[in-house]
Amino acid sequence: MEIKNAFFTLSAPNVGLCPKDNKPEYAFIGRSNVGKSSLINMLCNHKGLAKTSATPGKTLLINHFVINKEWYIVDLPGYGFAKRSKTERQKLENMIRGYILQREQLVNVFVLIDIRHDQQPIDRELITWLGESGIPFSIVFTKADKLGPVKAKANVAAWMDKLKDEWEELPPHFITSAEKKIGRDDVLNYIDEINQSLQNT
Repeated sequence: MEIKNAFFTLSAPNVGLCPKDNKPEYAFIGRSNVGKSSLINMLCNHKGLAKTSATPGKTLLINHFVINKEWYIVDLPGYGFAKRSKTERQKLENMIRGYILQREQLVNVFVLIDIRHDQQPIDRELITWLGESGIPFSIVFTKADKLGPVKAKANVAAWMDKLKDEWEELPPHFITSAEKKIGRDDVLNYIDEINQSLQNT
């Protein structure tokens, strides 16, 4: 898939204020500092599209970017940022849950995982919850350039293997690097396949 244009549309504090059209939406979510904004910018070939920050937890709203005037990338707030107050964390969690469970236009959630780390309970809980809620999702491993290709593949295999205690069929997964543009075509082709299947239904 070729991305011809990508534009920021709006930031919404809750699902009720998201765009009113019916374009398919692909949400990106991950722990704070997982490289979400960098990945979105890399996929769109647009350095300043999603705001990157050295401070974790900067995305506090549901951000919509319209792609090729046909579908949306949705940048959801990062989770697990310890410096937030309990009230603030709860508010963000309610906003994220509300969007994921209520947004009819949502067709896939990309869960971002830092390829360098072992499986964390907070990521596992999100994946389990998505599965139990019947939400289609895929796993995107980020920052592959920080490891050699052999180590990156080994880490991913170990991470995915741990899901087998709960999942008969493992979700799709992708290895990416915003820095080196690794995995860009894989993720975009996957989105394109879903868009094509939606048009045929």
